[in-house]
Amino acid sequence: MVNHTNPLCRNKIAVSGVILLVVSLAACSTSDAAPSAPTSAPASETTTHKVVNAEHEVVFHVTDGKLPALVLDAGGGLSSSYWKDLAPRLARATGSKVITYDRAGEGESDEVSGPWRVESAVSDLEAGLKELGVTDDVVLVSHSIAGEVATNFVTKNPGWVSGAILVDANVPDFFTDEMLTAFAPAVEEQKAALLAQPSTKKNRQLLSVMVDYAPVHRAYHRLAWPQDVPVTAIVASQTPFTDSPAAAQLWRDAQARFAQAAPNRRHVVAENASHEGIVTEQPDVVAGAVDEMLKTVR
Repeated sequence: MVNHTNPLCRNKIAVSGVILLVVSLAACSTSDAAPSAPTSAPASETTTHKVVNAEHEVVFHVTDGKLPALVLDAGGGLSSSYWKDLAPRLARATGSKVITYDRAGEGESDEVSGPWRVESAVSDLEAGLKELGVTDDVVLVSHSIAGEVATNFVTKNPGWVSGAILVDANVPDFFTDEMLTAFAPAVEEQKAALLAQPSTKKNRQLLSVMVDYAPVHRAYHRLAWPQDVPVTAIVASQTPFTDSPAAAQLWRDAQARFAQAAPNRRHVVAENASHEGIVTEQPDVVAGAVDEMLKTVR
């Protein structure tokens, strides 16, 4: 276990501050190709639904099927297209209803002015699932910052979620005061760099997440995943902190602590996978975790 208060550790973590933002924002590129997978049945046609919530439009894509419904939520800076290979594979293999969507400011969904707030993201997901008639027996599959959406969603909506797969996701355990203090200067540097660039939808979204970043994540650190909802934490073997072994170890430790906090949690390491590319680099690991979760909750 790395000592969180070790000054040397703090220095190394601070150097990785910008990379830590990438963990939370997942503003990254992914491989377009995914290995082919065996299929058990043709996937149903996918339909698009535009849901209005708090005066903005959120776009959902639905492949019909049985419950539990699989709700796939990509990391920040990424749209529903992140799941373009895995979503139809899961629909064919499981027969479940599969839902992907673009959070506000991502993909086809409307931008929302002001700082990004997880409560708003949760409200958008609630509104969409209500309109789609999916308010129970949901299995969340959440990548990166979508782990924060999942944690807040499952806490706020007891009874909706049967289980979850967190795909190299942000877990509350990671965002200690020491971590947030150590990379605070890097947050400001990243803000300045983005403000110096042309204003694009992507850059505006990244900047919105950086507003009040430390207090927002201190609040997240105080949350706890409900003990009665099973969850699998998939961790990429290549952590987001490629230049900081200390920060990488803190990330691994936090993921392990989260998984060990209840008997209905699993900890899975996706070998030869990166944070940003885990879904395309190791789709079998994610699909296998979904299959195991469905066996548990059905």
